[in-house]
Order: sequence, then structure tokens, then C-alpha cells
Amino acid sequence: MLSSIPLFIALWMAGGFFEQGTCAVQIRRPLRIAKVVGFSWENCGKADDPAVMKSLSLSPDPINIPGDLTASAAGTTSVALVSPVSLNVTLEKEVAGFWVKVPCLEELGSCHYPDACDILDQLIPPGQDCPEPLHTYGLPCHCPFKAGDYSLPQSVFSLPKVELPFWLTNGQYRVQGVLGNLDKELGCLKVTLTLHSD
Repeated sequence: MLSSIPLFIALWMAGGFFEQGTCAVQIRRPLRIAKVVGFSWENCGKADDPAVMKSLSLSPDPINIPGDLTASAAGTTSVALVSPVSLNVTLEKEVAGFWVKVPCLEELGSCHYPDACDILDQLIPPGQDCPEPLHTYGLPCHCPFKAGDYSLPQSVFSLPKVELPFWLTNGQYRVQGVLGNLDKELGCLKVTLTLHSD
């Protein structure tokens, strides 16, 4: 995961999104993701949103799973990000030329998370060193995040096998994450990608 919350949601939606699939509804045998194709991103917030993604690069394309992912990113926030930082995720799948909203099932899909800071604490227990490469570059991984610029130089991540619930089938998806605090929008990021599974 990346460091500041704007960077965090980018990889959370692109990578952590898949990891959470293992705890979703398992009515039938889950699908194993084989590759992610055509990853793209854009800021989707208001002009005065304080948290903005400045750059995000993932390679190769396609991204093979399992396999190595090379990522670099940069973001900025003009205000400190302190708990609670809400995260509203909207997941849509393209079906016959239309975007269909995927409902929230077992915390996967179009879900509201009251505090992204709590998610970070669950992923990385407080008191532990931040995982690599964050530790090497002195990047924080817990709230609060001070106002300022955050960047992750090009780094390699090893992606494990990932299983998703059967209802997340092959196809094109777009994921939008909106950060907020006390009913004020802090930032918005939209990711588009195509899943291929075995």
C-alpha cells in the first residue's frame, strides 16, 4: 500500500480491492485472477479538493497475477488528514455497453467505509514499522497525515494469487473512491481496469 491516503486509495482500489475478494461471499468456487489489463486512473474531485493524485504508474500491462508489479506514485494534500476519513467506493461493471453498479456484499463492491484510518490500522497494526518500501523512503502509513507532498519512487511489489467471489466475473470495471471528513469532500479518484480470470 502507498503512504498518504490519496495514494493509499489508489493502490487499495487497484490492489487491495482484489485482496478483499477472498473474504467475500463464497457460494460457488471463487475465480482466480490471472491478469489485469488496461489500468488507467483520473482525479474525479472538485477543483478545490485538498487531496489530489499527481501521478500513478503501474506496469507491466497486462499485470500478471501472481507476478511482479512495478509502481510509482505521487500525491498531495493541502490539509492534514485526520480520523475519521470516510471512504465511499462505487464499483461498476460494463454490461452490454452500460455501466451497472455492483452492490456492497461482505465489504466488497460499492461500499461506504466510515474511517479509512481504521482500515490502515487493520492492515498495518499501530506500533509496527511501515512495510517496505514505505519504511525505506520514510513514508507514513497511519493517520494523521500531515499536509504536504507524498511520493513513492518506482518500486516492485510481488502480487500473490488472488481469488474473487464468483460474481466478480471477467470484464471491464471502474472503481471510484471519494474521501471525506465531516461531510466535506477531500478528494476523488477513479480507476478503470479489465479483469481476466481462470
